Formats: sequence, C-alpha cells, structure tokens
Amino acid sequence: MSFSDLGLLPELLRAVAERGYDTPSPIQVQAIPAVLAGRDVLAGAQTGTGKTAGFVLPILQKLAAAEPGQRSPRALVLTPTRELAAQVADSARAYGRHLRLRTFQVFGGVNINPQIAALREGCDLLIATPGRLLDLAQQRAVNLASIEVLVLDEADRMLDMGFIHDIRRVLRLVPEKRQNLLFSATYSDEIRALAERLLRDPVTIQVAPRNAPIELVEQRAYRVPKEHKRHLLVHLIREGAWTQVLVFTRTKHGANRLTQQLEGAGIRAAAIHGNKSQSARVRALEQFKRSQITALVATEVAARGLDIKELPQVVNYELPNVPEDYVHRIGRTGRAGAAGEAVSLVSADEQGLLRDIERLLKRTVPVVPTPQFAIAETAPLAPAAAPGAQAHATRGRPNSNPRDGQSSQGHSGRGRTGAGGGHRRDDGRKAAGTEPRRGGGGGHWRGRSH
Repeated sequence: MSFSDLGLLPELLRAVAERGYDTPSPIQVQAIPAVLAGRDVLAGAQTGTGKTAGFVLPILQKLAAAEPGQRSPRALVLTPTRELAAQVADSARAYGRHLRLRTFQVFGGVNINPQIAALREGCDLLIATPGRLLDLAQQRAVNLASIEVLVLDEADRMLDMGFIHDIRRVLRLVPEKRQNLLFSATYSDEIRALAERLLRDPVTIQVAPRNAPIELVEQRAYRVPKEHKRHLLVHLIREGAWTQVLVFTRTKHGANRLTQQLEGAGIRAAAIHGNKSQSARVRALEQFKRSQITALVATEVAARGLDIKELPQVVNYELPNVPEDYVHRIGRTGRAGAAGEAVSLVSADEQGLLRDIERLLKRTVPVVPTPQFAIAETAPLAPAAAPGAQAHATRGRPNSNPRDGQSSQGHSGRGRTGAGGGHRRDDGRKAAGTEPRRGGGGGHWRGRSH
C-alpha cells in the first residue's frame, strides 16, 4: 500500500514524498482512513511507529476542506510536554506546507505575551500543553468554541503527570459535538476508563502487543551498587565507544548531578528536564542530534516527545517506578527497523522494580555479569591545585567507600584513573589543563520550575 491509496490530497502526498516517505506504517494505514471518515479513534502505538502523521495528515485534510478565514482554531492537539508539542507542530507545518493552513503551538516555560499576539492572528491547528492552554483561555486569548477535532496525544503520560483535571477543564471549553482521537503508548486501565468517557463508538487500533517493547531492542541489566552506577556508565560509554546515548534518571536533581559527573569524566553531556528553560532544552536536544554531546540525561517527563532518529543506546540509570515507563523509555531506540540497546543499571533496592517490569513484559530481562570498571573518587579540589593533582590508577573490583556526589558545584572529581580534574568555567566548558578521562564530580544545578 502507498500513501496515495489512503485518499489523501495531492498537496499532502507531495509533502509526504518530500519528507522521503513512500509506504505508510501500520498505524497510519488504520488511523488515516478512520479519521477521514469522521470516526473517533482509540490508538495504542509505541513511539517511532509514525503515530503523529497518523492523525496530523487526516486532520490537515479535513481542515483544508473548509473555507479559509476562520480565526479560531478548528483542531486541537493536547500533549504532555513542550518537546512533544513542538515536534507535532513541526510535523504539521511540514505536511501542510502546500496548504493554506496555519499551525501554532503554545506551552509553558516561555513568555506568554508572544503567544497571545500570535493567537490574535488566528490559526487552524493548535497544539498545546494543558496548563498553558488554560492560562490563555482564562485571559480570553484563545477561543475553543470552533474545535471540530480534539486529539489527546501521549494520553498515558498526561494522566501520569496529573493532567486529568486540566483535561476535564479543557473539555468544558470545546463543543460537545466533535471528533475525538486518543493516542497512547500504553493501554492502562486508567486510559481505558478515560476512553469510555471521552470517545463515541471508537475505532480501536493496536499496532503492537499491549505494553510490549519493540522486538529489535536488545535488553540487558547489570547489578551494581547505587554509588557505583556512574562509574559503570562511564566505563560502558568508553569501552563500547558509544557516541549517542539517552540516559534516564528519576529526578531533575539526579539528572543535573549525573550530567556534571559525566562531564567531569570527560564525556560530553547535557541534562534535559522541566526546570530547564525551553531554549536550554532545545539547545541540548539539537547538540545531541548533531552528536556534539554524547550523553543526553533526561527525566521521563522531559523525554516524552523527543524525536531522535536511529538512537543506538538507551540507559536506565535508575529504573522507573511505573513499569509501563520502562516500555516507553526503551522504545526510544530500535526505531524504524534499526536495532538498538537498552541497558539497565539495577541497584539492590531496585530488584522489586525489575520484577515488576518483567511481569509486565512477560519475559525476563537478562542480567549479565558486571564488568570490572575503574572507580573515580569525588573529592573537592581548590582550582589552583587541580592541574597538578596526583593520583594513581587501579582496575578491578569497585572501591568499597567512594564519596559519591559530595563535591561542591564547580569542581570535578579526582579520579583513580588519572590526574585530578581541574575546575569548571561558568559556561559549562572544561577549563584548560583538564584531563579528558576523569572521574565524575558532584554538585547540582539550580533552575526555575516552569
């Protein structure tokens, strides 16, 4: 089957071809005709399956069929994160480049005034995070009375993030008579309950087994003490010659700290999470895509919607508390037919989380022997002393008493694999005279919460 068999407009087919696509994915084959027919849709699809085009293309076609000139948005896509909102908006603009339609996105973490000004100009398709959309509605900057199609993208994540009350408030602002599309990476009981309340006689689409990871992802786990995880991660990146790895932590503070520790070890890294400004998040993602940094350290929430093609490695530095999140995390690799690796670093207190994940997968995650790796102690150093600091090398079993994460912000650690690490500049780059292969430093970054 080709895209032309799905009944799409020539302008859309042209845009699809320009993006290099000729054969629709399974989710697109099922979703596009259903949306064009006006049906409500409940779709379960793993990331990387082409679900965005599965709803964007038919929505653009429906919008193009109406007379231009409508100032209020006629289609609304709700997403849980800024990154996903930006990704969906970019896709909509690319697919709609030959149509006279306007797409706009709104999300928090940036100045609201430019968004208000842009909305006054009118748009056809609006992509939004729930909180910022409600702020704009409260200020009468956006009118949702003309919405014909409502999409909940990554609905499972929106529920996990506590957006259910915001979603209900949005539903009160849109017309009762509308088309509803619900897309979710996982099918939990909560999602099914939401679908029953929201959808009318929906077409149900499931393009992968329930909560099953993409089969091309090679999964393995290492058992390692919590305080030694960063040292093992450094070893894996170096010995495996990894050039692009997405690393998941549970908390924002943990992402910041691990990023500094990796940088202190001579590995280019950046953190991405909710306390980072939008410009910082975009910059980090672009540097990662261009391979200017090796490790992108992210929280689960921030990673939703990251569009990274051919990502070879994903590391669960800390296992998620929700087993379904493991499925979504490892789904970042093994995309578009490419093989990928998903590595989990499991400490003693995470054994129960690993068992929960295995019960969900209905299979075991192979636990492989932990390789020998160097331990780099973390010790605060005066900047003047750093370049000439002396240390000695050791390999073998981990040291029994590392001082993990105790150095102050602005210093990298003194490692047992080489000389001391030197101080850090305010712009985040390593100061002159810093050894490239070095143990990690502690400390954390402070950022505003958006």
